[in-house]
Amino acid sequence: MIKCIVGLKGHGKTKQLIEMVNEAVENAHGSVICIEKSPKLTYDISHKCRLIDTVDYRITSFQSFYGFLCGLYAQNYDITSVFIDSLYKIVENTDPVVAVEFFENLEALSRTTGVNFVITISAEPDTLPEGVRQYI
Repeated sequence: MIKCIVGLKGHGKTKQLIEMVNEAVENAHGSVICIEKSPKLTYDISHKCRLIDTVDYRITSFQSFYGFLCGLYAQNYDITSVFIDSLYKIVENTDPVVAVEFFENLEALSRTTGVNFVITISAEPDTLPEGVRQYI
């Protein structure tokens, strides 16, 4: 399953994500991961959640981020949920064609592994391509 939380800056996306992360940690029967571009959520999410700062891994594209996500699962089959804060900031790209391809690959990964993905995107919902908007 993929769920996107979409809106412009200041619309409460990260706050909603934090609540979902903490709820998942309490209810999950596996590992919960939260991925962000900078360590701003350190004190907001439960210490039981694995918090990853992508700056440490030099992720700068949708392709490298998808490979990173696959590597996380390959290393830990117990992952139940992955929360991603500010997707476009992490991949430094808003190209709709590449974004749709990323979401298609992510959907296949989710179906194969059973991992749930929750992603925040800073954008107006109607500006997103249909291949991304379907997950709102």
